Amino acid sequence: MSYKILGNDVNRVDAVAKVTGRAKYTDDFIERDMLVGKVLRSPYAHAHIKNIDIEEAANLEGVYAVITPKDLPKIKFATAGHPYSLDPSHRDVEDRLILTDKARLVGDAIAAVVAKDEIIAEKALKLIKVDYEILPAVFDSEESAKEDAPKIHEDRKNNILASSVIDIGDIESELKNADFIFEGEYETSIVQHCQLENQTAYSYVDSDNRIVIVTSTQIPHIVRRIVGQALNIPWGRIRVIKPYIGGGFGNKQDVIIEPLTAAMTLAVNGRPVRFSLSREEVFIDTRTRHAMKFNIKSAVSREGKLLGIYMKNMVNNGAYASHGHSIAMSAASKFRPLYDFKSIRVEPKTVYTNLPTAGAMRGYGIPQVCFALESHIDDIATKLNIDPIKFRKDNFISLGHIDPLNEIKVRSFELDKCIEKGKELIRWDEKKKIYKDQSSNKRRGLGMACFSYFSGTHPVSLELAGARIVMNQDGSVQLQVGATEIGQGSDTVFSQMVAEVLGISIEDVHIITTQDTDITPFDTGAYASRQSFVTGAAVKKAAQEVKEKVLSLASKKYGLNIEEIDIEDGNIIEKKLGDVLCPLGDIALYSYYDRINAKPITSDTSENVRINAVAYGVTFAEVEVDIETGKIEVLEIYNIHDSGKILNHKLAEGQVHGGVSMGLGYALSEQLLFDKKSGKPLNNNLLDYKLQTILDTPTIGVDFVEEADPAGSFGQKSLGENPTISPAPAIRNAVLDATGVAFNKIPMNPQSVFEKFKEVGLI
Repeated sequence: MSYKILGNDVNRVDAVAKVTGRAKYTDDFIERDMLVGKVLRSPYAHAHIKNIDIEEAANLEGVYAVITPKDLPKIKFATAGHPYSLDPSHRDVEDRLILTDKARLVGDAIAAVVAKDEIIAEKALKLIKVDYEILPAVFDSEESAKEDAPKIHEDRKNNILASSVIDIGDIESELKNADFIFEGEYETSIVQHCQLENQTAYSYVDSDNRIVIVTSTQIPHIVRRIVGQALNIPWGRIRVIKPYIGGGFGNKQDVIIEPLTAAMTLAVNGRPVRFSLSREEVFIDTRTRHAMKFNIKSAVSREGKLLGIYMKNMVNNGAYASHGHSIAMSAASKFRPLYDFKSIRVEPKTVYTNLPTAGAMRGYGIPQVCFALESHIDDIATKLNIDPIKFRKDNFISLGHIDPLNEIKVRSFELDKCIEKGKELIRWDEKKKIYKDQSSNKRRGLGMACFSYFSGTHPVSLELAGARIVMNQDGSVQLQVGATEIGQGSDTVFSQMVAEVLGISIEDVHIITTQDTDITPFDTGAYASRQSFVTGAAVKKAAQEVKEKVLSLASKKYGLNIEEIDIEDGNIIEKKLGDVLCPLGDIALYSYYDRINAKPITSDTSENVRINAVAYGVTFAEVEVDIETGKIEVLEIYNIHDSGKILNHKLAEGQVHGGVSMGLGYALSEQLLFDKKSGKPLNNNLLDYKLQTILDTPTIGVDFVEEADPAGSFGQKSLGENPTISPAPAIRNAVLDATGVAFNKIPMNPQSVFEKFKEVGLI
């Protein structure tokens, strides 16, 4: 499948605007007489608010409003950025109030002030007097799941948000009759997205008495709906605008600050109010990645065949539901089209605790299950003395595999080739021989890990996307999509798609990066690695419609059948002879100004994508482990992907570099810590929360195996989240290879590694 523009390394369409500072983000916009909103947060992890005295704060000069729970509708709403469901049983759990009268985590929002400036607002917060009834708190998911645990939400009989059993085949029989049974426990920690731009928004009431919210969000159309639900306002009375956005990684796939921002502006008669979170607030009252604890039992034949797997997954969801159990269910489904287990049973249990709420984060549950599964696979291969690559290859699914539960079909499967590329790049066989017998204090090892991932949420959820194209008088086009550019490069790829279909240059495609719910076609937003796959289908459809209209006009003008003409390099051509009939701009001008038949060439369409595609990939890592200090250094790391046709290699490589960097932090250093007695965060800032720096990051190797997938509109499959999935288990397996010690909990920071080495007698 060859293209002229797709597949080329064209520069990002927003590159110049971003590097020169011309790109305007939410905090770059100013309204006249803008006020500032701030929130009072609970110092306790679990407490009833018995009384709030706001008199002093309200009387402070420069304070325009003080808002408490009694000033707002007592409507519980769901914050998760999923499409609305007409089936009530399929909707997200509604357990959140804009301001709460019961704190469920340290930092829960219990009151708000609107003031002339930030200094006055902060001073007013200190004048609010709150009478708390402190309640017992619970922070461990297993403890919280017990019957006698403190109840976090009164309307639930226990703290279990949801639990499920996913069954394929007969796991009991497989475990009973297997030649070998292998068991393992694996655990991941709470981490944070740390996107560059904190959550920020401002709101005002316009001249039509509608609420306008300008916000840094991945999901503008969903924000409108959820704000309407939370404030009991018709959705059409709300307008949401998303300017340029400084990253999200899933943290902005929740509607966290917008309902309160709207409430603030209503409290001051529609005057503009800006509400922005500090980095410390982002750590505790936005979203985190779920901590998960897996217990795995697998059945294996003496020939080294995986027969069945039984996986229990305990999920710490924090204080509120957010995306809740859907992430545990994602973890239970997206690993299935990887290994050919005859039987699978997964039992995920998602539990409330008095910690910050977990939600969507790049990979949506798959980095956690991949760490557990790929660590377990290496453990089995080690115990059976089988090469871990051979063991995996012998157990992969086959092309054409259909999942018996969700019926997703594997239409392209190039994981074998990905492995061969990675193996060659890291010089696996050569280094394995060199590192075979090591006894020094610094030891090196190699590890690898595979993954599978989907391209969108079908069939679990709606996958609807819209695109609008208007041809200008000069033959260039304007493109509008509801899909949000959040740094991943989607605006560039959509522009390439239009240019490819229409036969014009990418410079003649003018994409509007701002999403505005009054103007922009409906799209559910940026998540689930869906944009090039789902929105791409809508963009292609719109571009084809425009092309058909152009060729129809040209056909009439030149008296040629429509099949005999085409658009190439911005010209209408006669295909057989290759002759240029006229510039595209002539047809565009004709469509606008012909006195009899004037009708501008446009397309406004949407696509309900009811298909999915499975992407694959592998990480290879080489590490050096200092036995005496516990320090792990990643010397080389390669991420190889089967993501179908790569539409822009430069952007794809950027995605992989960013994803691997996140995976390195997940494996080695990142962990949000809390006081075990009070639940107070101990490192909710960028100094103490240990992100990987450029000095910690090795050169990241990237490669692709390109095989067009027939489900993709241009042969493409997902890539956005995929690179962050498998680095952690690959590094863990490299450490196992180097030291013989299995680390079943991440992060593997020097402290935990040192303690483990001491425990097993290496030190």
